[in-house]
Amino acid sequence: METRNEGVRNNATLLCTPLMGTNIDQMMIEMRRANDIGADVVEIRLDCLKSFSPSLDLPVLIKQSPLPTLVTYRPIWEGGQYDGDEKKRQEALQLAMELGADYIDIELQVAYEFIQSIAGKKPDNFKVIVSSHNFHNTPSLEALSNLVARIQATGADIATIATTALDITDVIRIFEITVHSQIPVIGIVMGERGLISRLLTPKFGGYLTYGALEVGAISAPGQPTAKDLLDLYNFRLIKPDTKVYGIIGKPVGHSKSPLLFNESFKKVGLNAVYVHLLVDDVVKFFNSYSSPDFAGYSCTIPHKEVVLQCMDEIDPIAKKIGAVNNLVRKPDGRFKAYNTDYIGAISGIEDALRGTNGAYPATDSPLAGKLFVVLGAGGAGKSLAYGAKQKGARVVIANRTYERAVDLAAKVGGKALRLEEVQNFHPEDGMILANCTSVGMKPNIDLTPLNKEVLKHYSLAFDAIYTPKDTRLLREARESGCIIVYGTEMLIRQGFEQWKNFTGLPAPEELFRELMAKHS
Repeated sequence: METRNEGVRNNATLLCTPLMGTNIDQMMIEMRRANDIGADVVEIRLDCLKSFSPSLDLPVLIKQSPLPTLVTYRPIWEGGQYDGDEKKRQEALQLAMELGADYIDIELQVAYEFIQSIAGKKPDNFKVIVSSHNFHNTPSLEALSNLVARIQATGADIATIATTALDITDVIRIFEITVHSQIPVIGIVMGERGLISRLLTPKFGGYLTYGALEVGAISAPGQPTAKDLLDLYNFRLIKPDTKVYGIIGKPVGHSKSPLLFNESFKKVGLNAVYVHLLVDDVVKFFNSYSSPDFAGYSCTIPHKEVVLQCMDEIDPIAKKIGAVNNLVRKPDGRFKAYNTDYIGAISGIEDALRGTNGAYPATDSPLAGKLFVVLGAGGAGKSLAYGAKQKGARVVIANRTYERAVDLAAKVGGKALRLEEVQNFHPEDGMILANCTSVGMKPNIDLTPLNKEVLKHYSLAFDAIYTPKDTRLLREARESGCIIVYGTEMLIRQGFEQWKNFTGLPAPEELFRELMAKHS
């Protein structure tokens, strides 16, 4: 079958956009939009139409489509909307075939009889997809293999197996079925935990994947938009040997990292994709995704500490911090963990003090000997404290819970203060301030952790908050004559470090900055 949206593509997997319009005019508009976006096939969901006359409507929908057509008339008993006579439903599907539809989708429960009924009438390039939907779970590999065999026995040309993800590791079984099946497979694991079953279809040789026209118009849970598949995840460029990177977290859908990494992979020409990975249990995840093609991950809350037990090697400073955010599979298959947060923040502060912007790191740190005041003893506070100590700074930790300040100060050989004591703490001028609390973060943007009059004793202020970018603390620090360093700087520079760890190449810094500015 010809597809009409070619462009640059490394795989034969088709992108199909479901049409969910409730009348013919809406569906015709949706078809044209699907064509403009770059879909290969449209799925005409007849069961979505409020009124439908097969003999009048099918010729229009099929013959006027700018793209090849897949006709589905899903009954209620298989998760669709059709609740009428079964014989009439199958007659409409047969008419679609006769009018030139490229595919029709029929449910396993009635497939054998339907395929018998069209024996000898099938046009040359026409294909029957036989589908099975499980809205409860993803069965065992053995049960899935048996299911494909049952579908194949009906005389199907293509098998669709849609299951439901209770855990991201369920997806592996669908990948295995897709790779090893004797007939082409459309394998989908529904729900957010199953997202990669849709994104990585071309890697595992899936026949087709579904991409919605827009966020509200999905035909199954967890379906991405066609636009995101093409533009955010570079769907056309994915091949069987594409390396997979991603961000592990819970929640994870809000992360902008796929945007930065995928655009950069494309520009630099690396055969890699970066995906969202909603992970409940990191130990289970690492035990399951053991293929060398799953090459590295960014790690966010709540897994930054618990993931340490899955690592073979931990960078010494990351070990001291006790939290990691960058996990890289080495050529020998072992995983090494890093903390790039502290590198991002500290290098940003150093370059600001040097008056450069990341161009030439000098050998001696401008932080050496400086009094470095960290507000907050949580994850970011720990990162900054250890990073500053490593650069030779004298570290002071201030925290609302004094015991946590004492604990961290002891580890970095520094001094502990209560948070309120910082207002009167200025033993010298030219100090460095790093806010690692959430004071001043959206929605409480009018708050600040330090009174403005104290800021004159500091030469530089850094705020780990990046929503908003220009916090009240940074505005007042600027007015007090401080050099300021934004939280976005830490975010972008830790991304540079992750890129280096993932690829072994210098980060495309200008591109990262451009993308960050465009999408922040």
